[in-house]
Amino acid sequence: MSVIKDLNKVFDSRVRLGIMSALVVNESVSYNELKELLGITDGNLASHLKALEENGTIKVQKGFIGRKTNTTYSVTKAGEKAFKAHLDALAKMIKEAT
Repeated sequence: MSVIKDLNKVFDSRVRLGIMSALVVNESVSYNELKELLGITDGNLASHLKALEENGTIKVQKGFIGRKTNTTYSVTKAGEKAFKAHLDALAKMIKEAT
């Protein structure tokens, strides 16, 4: 299948698919919301967020709510474009396989 080359390795992980899915439909999502939504550990979430951030697909905003730190994440324009292309490639691969 030639379409497999169009899949983006950055989104191979189910956790990263979950993160990106949450971010493309929301303006921003907090760390705690992502953790609860995905049902994963701090370490697991942090490593995937770091990989997506280093790849330029998401951006991080750190701030405070009162005295508590609040970290939120949002998708970059490049990240949104790359994720859409990945989903299109997945859909094409499924269509070709049926």
